[in-house]
Amino acid sequence: MISAVPVELADTTLAADIADGLVGVEKVLAEAANAEERLLTEASRHLIDAGGKRFRATVVLLAARFGDFRDPRIVPAAAAIELTHLATLYHDDVMDEASIRRGQESANSRWSNTIAILTGDFLFARASSILAELGPEAIRIQAETFTRLVSGQVAETLGPRPGQDPLAHYLNVVENKTASLIATAGRFGAMFAGAPADVVARIRSASHALGVAFQLSDDILDVASDSAQSGKAPGTDLREGVRSLPVLHALAAPVAGDERLRELLSLDGLTDESLHAEALELLRAHPAMDAAQADLRRWSDAARTEVAGLPDVPARRAFEIMCDFVMERTS
Repeated sequence: MISAVPVELADTTLAADIADGLVGVEKVLAEAANAEERLLTEASRHLIDAGGKRFRATVVLLAARFGDFRDPRIVPAAAAIELTHLATLYHDDVMDEASIRRGQESANSRWSNTIAILTGDFLFARASSILAELGPEAIRIQAETFTRLVSGQVAETLGPRPGQDPLAHYLNVVENKTASLIATAGRFGAMFAGAPADVVARIRSASHALGVAFQLSDDILDVASDSAQSGKAPGTDLREGVRSLPVLHALAAPVAGDERLRELLSLDGLTDESLHAEALELLRAHPAMDAAQADLRRWSDAARTEVAGLPDVPARRAFEIMCDFVMERTS
């Protein structure tokens, strides 16, 4: 099942082309999941079959519209980006001890942490194999992106350095751990389509800002939504003691009467269900949520500014809709 980012609007030709491209991506994903070991195939298909927005693959396909979008490298590149993202989800769920992913039991819960980690490694390898067919530049860019993904994860695990602003540290993590892959998605699409260098650079920048906005919206959803909306258990970050954007704003700007919330947020994780529910309720009503929304708006607007400088083709409007999408999903 694909729940594609709504990019079609009135342009039926673009909508049909993106839908066709995503069908091609799904075929590559299904082929990539095949392994000698039956269990590895089953575990690999677990999240692929769960569906999703295919946000990153859509970014690749849209970016390609600024050049020759029929280039045969586009769909494999989109699939490689999506495989990389899926691989990180398996690893994230192990680190977060998550029980739900995309509305289903997470791989680590269904099988084990070991199987989930190895499945993530397998999907990383499959992505690299696809990119090796696309040339050394693709491998170099992907390696740089891997480096940023891991650096962001390590920084998140270690937390802010002494004296470092927690919000600045958080944004650095987001730019590395999340936005770097989405920036590469835009870069791959435009690059493999043969778009001019200045267009590739602008799409990369726009995709980077869009990637930050996407993560901020995820953080807000983690607090504000239920499992049906976000595809995972609400308040996962709170439960694991992860100081996401709303939490950081709540701690940075105390308001009258929020002493109890700050006390709960100071705990090293909220595994007690009653305390977790209490903290979630208090945080949802705190002004920190408005501050987080304001941050989201700034990054969405930054992406929109970059998009405005792109050539006036239907894909430019589609990118503008992507900017709307990251805002609307939290409203």
